[in-house]
Amino acid sequence: MGDITPCPDEAVKAAEAICGPVALAEITDRRGSAVWKATGAAATVAIKAGYGEGAELTARESAVLDQLPGYTVTSGRHWYVTPWLTGPSTWDLFEPIRNGGGAYERALCGAVDLCQAVARLHASGWVHGDLQPAHCIHTDHGARLLDLSWAWSPDFPPSPVFQGGITHLVAPELAALVESGVRPVRTTVESDAYALAGTLWTCATGRWPLDYDAGGIGPDAGPSARRAAIATGMLPLRSDEPWPTFQAVLQPVLRAPAHSRPTAAELASALGRL
Repeated sequence: MGDITPCPDEAVKAAEAICGPVALAEITDRRGSAVWKATGAAATVAIKAGYGEGAELTARESAVLDQLPGYTVTSGRHWYVTPWLTGPSTWDLFEPIRNGGGAYERALCGAVDLCQAVARLHASGWVHGDLQPAHCIHTDHGARLLDLSWAWSPDFPPSPVFQGGITHLVAPELAALVESGVRPVRTTVESDAYALAGTLWTCATGRWPLDYDAGGIGPDAGPSARRAAIATGMLPLRSDEPWPTFQAVLQPVLRAPAHSRPTAAELASALGRL
C-alpha cells in the first residue's frame, strides 16, 4: 500500500474555523494534489492541497477561484478550503443512459445546466481549459464547475506548463498549437466548447468521441501521437449512438472548425429544444 498524503495542519485549522472539529475523508490523491472532505457540526468543506509538482498548480487554482463570483475560498501557500459541493458529477448523472436505463430528462437538464455554467464562465471573461465528465457537480442550486487549475482570463495569464488538457477532449486547433511547441498554450472559448461537447458525448456513450482505430491510432499511442492525429481534424466520431437525438446536437460542435463552432450558450439552447 502507498503512503497516505497528510492533510496540512494549517488547512485543517482553517476548516475547523468554519465547521468546528472535523472528520476528514480523503476523496482523491493523484498527480500532485489531494482532496479531503472535512465534515463538522456547523458545515462541510473541501480541502485541496498540492505537493511536489502539484503544489504551484493548486496555488494557481486557489487564485483563480478567489477571482470568480460564487466561489468562497480560504487559502494558504499550497492549499485551499472551499464549501463542499453536494450532488452528482455530470458523469454520474448520465449513468442510467450508459446502462440503458433511461432517465433522459434528468440527464438532459444536467447537460443544459453544464452548458449554461460554461457559458457564464465565458461571459465573465474566463476560459476553463480542462472540461471533463467529472469537472462539474450538479447541486440543488445549479451546476458548479470544478478543477479550474488551468483557467485563464485577460487579467490572469495562462500557465506556461499547460499542455492542452485531457488529450481525448482537445480541439483540433488546440492540439495543433500544443504540438507546435508554442508556449504558453492559450485555450479559447471555442476549444472549451469542443471539450464541452466531447464531455457530454463521453457521458452519454461511455467512450471518448473520436474513433482512433479508424484513424490508425493504436491503443499504445502516446498523447503526442494522438494530438497530432486530432490536429488533422480528420478522425471520425465513433459510431456508438445510445442517444441519437442528443448526439446529433453535439456533432456540429465536434465537427465544425473553430471559427464556426457553436458556443456553449448556443449548445445549451439547442439541447434545451430537445
